[in-house]
Amino acid sequence: MNHNLSISGILFVFFCYAVLGQVPNDSALFIQLKKSDSLLFEQGFNQCNIPLIEKLITDDFEFYHDKKGIQNRNEFLTGFKESICSNTDKKPIRKLVQGSLNVFRLKNNGATYGPIQKGMHLFYIKESNKKPYITNIAQFSSVWILQNGEWKLSRVLSYDHLEPNKYFKASLPR
Repeated sequence: MNHNLSISGILFVFFCYAVLGQVPNDSALFIQLKKSDSLLFEQGFNQCNIPLIEKLITDDFEFYHDKKGIQNRNEFLTGFKESICSNTDKKPIRKLVQGSLNVFRLKNNGATYGPIQKGMHLFYIKESNKKPYITNIAQFSSVWILQNGEWKLSRVLSYDHLEPNKYFKASLPR
């Protein structure tokens, strides 16, 4: 009985953290981070606005990818230019899965210095004269840091990349 009670207690604390630790979707922090995510991906990734990406990431930026390894700022920008922006015939496009975005405040002595932003995104390929088609579904977790009054992307984990058919198979009840 005590064993079950302690497991229930741990699960309750975890549930409260997961639900109550998130900032509300209508909070200024959530809205700002959703806007920053949109700038990074809609303009930076999807439109290949390299100067914008350079402005949005920190000098010590680190990117962790479950298929491509670890990249620092320079490696990330070089890879981005070569793989995302060089192929105009098959242009990768990223879309945030609606409703998947969560933001968790990071504080130091009560003052917010950054948030963790996590969610799910879909990747498509856009070919000339064709409808975009989905190629990958993945999870992401990002750490944003407030530097001189601006949100800068510091660390990114991009993981659990699955092809759509594998994802939907894995999501089905067994």
